[in-house]
Amino acid sequence: MAAQAYCMALDMLTTRTYDSQSCAAEEDDEEVNDYRVKCLNNLAAAQLKLGQFDEALHTSQDVLFLDPQNVKALFRKGKLLSDRGEYEEAMETLKKALKLEPSTKAIHAELSKLVKRQAGESETESWQAKPAENIAPFLTPPPPKKPFGISWKFLLGALVVALGSLVTSVVLTARN
Repeated sequence: MAAQAYCMALDMLTTRTYDSQSCAAEEDDEEVNDYRVKCLNNLAAAQLKLGQFDEALHTSQDVLFLDPQNVKALFRKGKLLSDRGEYEEAMETLKKALKLEPSTKAIHAELSKLVKRQAGESETESWQAKPAENIAPFLTPPPPKKPFGISWKFLLGALVVALGSLVTSVVLTARN
């Protein structure tokens, strides 16, 4: 349910409307991209929990398209590539994450595992990628639509509140 909610939020962020006072303002676009990055990162986390590793890798790459310095996405991508047996790219990706946050223990641990795998101390499972669906439309915003009086910020705020309530109810239900 959480993954579906994040997809809905991403869809909303992609099809957002512009109010009459700020048509395509650069500031607003940055804010929307920040929300996209947050939703995509949360979607990748949900996909990992669901065992959707191909989709999580694709979603992490989408985050990095929008924010190449995103440590969470770099870490997830590096870990997934390592699990997949793509050691060279995984090492490169994890080193980028480490440069950005050198004190993060999880990155150090994953790099250590990767070095062991490269040395042949552990075998990797075969893993074949399949293309993720319905993520690419979230990367490029549509052309501006004619305003109809409701601020996109209001809609976004309402969506965030609804999404938070949904995730909270899912977590509470799962605990019972």
